[in-house]
Amino acid sequence: MIKERIGIYPGTFDPITKGHLHIIKRASKLVDRLIIGVAENAGKNPLFTHEERLKLVTQDIQDMMSELHCDIEVESFSKLLVDYAQEKGAVCVFRGLRAVSDFDYEFQMTGMNLHLAPEIETVFLMAADKWQFVSSSFIKEIHALGGEVEDFVTTYTLQALDQKRK
Repeated sequence: MIKERIGIYPGTFDPITKGHLHIIKRASKLVDRLIIGVAENAGKNPLFTHEERLKLVTQDIQDMMSELHCDIEVESFSKLLVDYAQEKGAVCVFRGLRAVSDFDYEFQMTGMNLHLAPEIETVFLMAADKWQFVSSSFIKEIHALGGEVEDFVTTYTLQALDQKRK
């Protein structure tokens, strides 16, 4: 019997961007089931509540289901990532990399996660060139200052950003 390969793509997703969605699409080719773990992470002082972020991610995933290559679930988590991954039976955690600055942080996190849970691999997926400069933080700042962000988020997420700005 072949064991199901489960991967986790964790993040705060405040808000989810087209760059995130691109990583999800690519990660879905590598596992049988992909869990999008939306971290509560109140310490980052998110613009969107945890429930709103879950809803945004779920809606954007629903809108791209025909492009995905495995079963996808969107879930909340508030514990240590490796504990969550072990609980879910994941064999890997996907992380998107945009720039060298991402690598420094991710390298340290990967080393710690490997020490805590050596059976779980970290898989890095480089962002496509058109998404390498996109971050949720930039999206929020640009939008708050009246800039155009529709190229970087879905229509659904843009509407949610507009509602927050009112």
